[in-house]
Amino acid sequence: MAVKPNKIIIIAEAGVNHNASMERARLMVKEAARAGADYVKFQTAVPELVISSIAPKAEYQKETTGAAESQLDMCRAIHLPLEAYAELAELCRNEGIGFMSTPFDLVSIDTLAALDMDFWKIPSGEITNLPYLRKIAHRGERVIMSTGMSTLGEVEEALQVLEQNGTPRKDVILLHCTTQYPTPMEDVNLLAMNHLRTLGAGGVGYSDHTLGIEVPIAAAALGACVIEKHFTLDKSLPGPDHRASLDPSELAAMVRSVRNVERAMGDGRKRVASSEQSNIAVARKSIVASRDIAAGEIFTEDNITVKRPGGGISPMDWDRVIGKRAIRDFGYDTLIEL
Repeated sequence: MAVKPNKIIIIAEAGVNHNASMERARLMVKEAARAGADYVKFQTAVPELVISSIAPKAEYQKETTGAAESQLDMCRAIHLPLEAYAELAELCRNEGIGFMSTPFDLVSIDTLAALDMDFWKIPSGEITNLPYLRKIAHRGERVIMSTGMSTLGEVEEALQVLEQNGTPRKDVILLHCTTQYPTPMEDVNLLAMNHLRTLGAGGVGYSDHTLGIEVPIAAAALGACVIEKHFTLDKSLPGPDHRASLDPSELAAMVRSVRNVERAMGDGRKRVASSEQSNIAVARKSIVASRDIAAGEIFTEDNITVKRPGGGISPMDWDRVIGKRAIRDFGYDTLIEL
């Protein structure tokens, strides 16, 4: 899917919010397209290759899914089989929205490689996974990499791995991210996007895990070239990510808001906008007669003043007018001429 140059790429993150239901995954594709997102993104994994049997759940996962089951069992219950993603990619093409999925293991990379994605998405948790980074880098294709839980030095090290193995730095977009669901506002640190820009990657964007849509909109205003946001069909569904996700109407509202910010950013040059041109005469002022003035009379501070409308002699020329003689009679409130 071709995205217009300089357009903010909006990724609707379906993730695993389908809860392993293909019917729900298909509907999420359609809702993301209806909301106006550029891409809908899933998560592809063979749980046994990603999570050991002793891996604990994150605290937010315990809060949303309980502490009884293991992280591995939780992920087994919410992931689609590998063969499902080809169908979802085809559905995306039919719906006019780009398909993406984040691989979490080497086998999943091989599965997704056949689906002709515009970007590889590297999640925050894999930024220190050398074999994983090398395998994606060897493809020499464009990459979007989230940087949650990372220092600037770790991000730079990952960039070097990608560069050394076939993916130029200019082909990598870095997403500022805070890996907590939901992210407290005080931990967002949006201005860290500027810190990431010092690494000279191909662009900087933002992957959001806060509640609501304010922070992605702010990121757009700060120049994010990619906005990624989780969404769900129903926030009450069981699963780790639903609570920190948008519903379809909220996703559509975010897309509209980001597009409005995008249009509002402009080109940065200060000039008169076409829509305000006609208001110059209404809002600005001119030098006018403050009483009747006879021809030949000298203009002084006692017989002229400044009032709307504009279009006459600008008040910035006040000193040039004072001391001149009236070329004709001027009635009260009429525009002065020289």
